[in-house]
Amino acid sequence: MVPQTLSLAADLYGCPNRCLHCWLGHRPNRRMEEDADRFIVDCFAPHFERIAFYSWFREPDFCDGYEERWERDIALSKNARPERFELASFWRIVRDERYIPFLRRVGVRKVQLTLFGLRKTQDRYVGRKGAFDEVLRATDLLAVGGITPRWQCFINEENRAEIPEVRRLWLERKEKYPEMEFFVHEGSCEGENRRLYPIRIRKEHIPEELIPDYLGYGSLLTERECCALLREDRSAPSFPVGDELVLNVTAGYDVFTNLTEMSGPWVVGNLKRDDPAEIVRRAVTGDTPALRALARHSWAELADRLGDSASGRAFSLNDYRMYLVNEFFERFPS
Repeated sequence: MVPQTLSLAADLYGCPNRCLHCWLGHRPNRRMEEDADRFIVDCFAPHFERIAFYSWFREPDFCDGYEERWERDIALSKNARPERFELASFWRIVRDERYIPFLRRVGVRKVQLTLFGLRKTQDRYVGRKGAFDEVLRATDLLAVGGITPRWQCFINEENRAEIPEVRRLWLERKEKYPEMEFFVHEGSCEGENRRLYPIRIRKEHIPEELIPDYLGYGSLLTERECCALLREDRSAPSFPVGDELVLNVTAGYDVFTNLTEMSGPWVVGNLKRDDPAEIVRRAVTGDTPALRALARHSWAELADRLGDSASGRAFSLNDYRMYLVNEFFERFPS
C-alpha cells in the first residue's frame, strides 16, 4: 500500500556550506529551473492524498525572496503543510536583519547551530572562512530576537580536545541566555561523515565532562559490541516504508528516499526519464539497486566481512548498520 503522506524535498537552490559531516554528501550547487517545483509536485500529486513540499533539503532559506518561497512551498503542498523544524540558515541570520523576524512569524522558536570545534577547525569543517564567528554571532542574534539557540557538536578523535572548550563557550553564553541548549554526538556514518571513519571517536576517549550532554550515551556502543550483536543476526537488511514516505529530488531530478546517503545504489529513479508511478512503486517496495543487492546478504555477513571486532569506535546500532551497508557498496561495487 502506498503511504498516504509524502514529504517531498527538492534541492532548488543549493547550499553555502561543504560540511565534512554532511550525510547527504557534497552535491553540486546548481539552481533548478523556475518551474521545477511545480513539475516535481505534479509528478507525485496523483499518487498521494497529502504532500508537504520543501524547496530545500540542505540549507533552508538559501535563496533571495525566502518569504515568498515559503508561501509558495505551502501553496504547492497538497492537503498538508510543510514544517519549519529547528532548522534555519546561519549564513542568512548574520547577513539579513529581516530573517529572524521572519522565522518568528512562521513559528520557529528554536534553531540548531552546528559546531565542530574552535575557529580553525570549525571553518575547515564547514568549508567557509568565518563560519565559527558566524555561529557565535548567530547565537547572539537569535537569543536577542526571541529564538532559543541550540548548539550541537560533532565529536571525533581529531577535535575531542576542542569540544570541551566549545562547551565552556556555551556555559558562558548560557549565563546571559539561560534558555540556550547544548548537546554532543558522534553523528551518523553516512555520506561525508563516513569518510571520517578513521577518526571516529573511540567511546573510551569521550571526555567525561561531556557525558551528561552526550546524546544517547546510555545506548552508545563500541564497534566491537555492534559486531558481536550483528553476527547473531542472520536476517537480510530491510527498511520498510512506514505511514509517511520522504523523497529527496536532486538538481538533476534524481530521486532518493531519506533512508541513508544519496549515492548511486540508492537512486530510486529520475523524474525526467522515468514514470513517476514507477518511481513511487520502487520507493515503497524497496525496489532499488541497493536493497535488491542487500537482500542476498545478512547482517551477520556484513558485520563479518566489513566490521572491525577490535575497534572501540562509538556508534549507535542503527548508525552502524547504515555504515555497513554503505561501506559494502563502496568496497564491493557491482
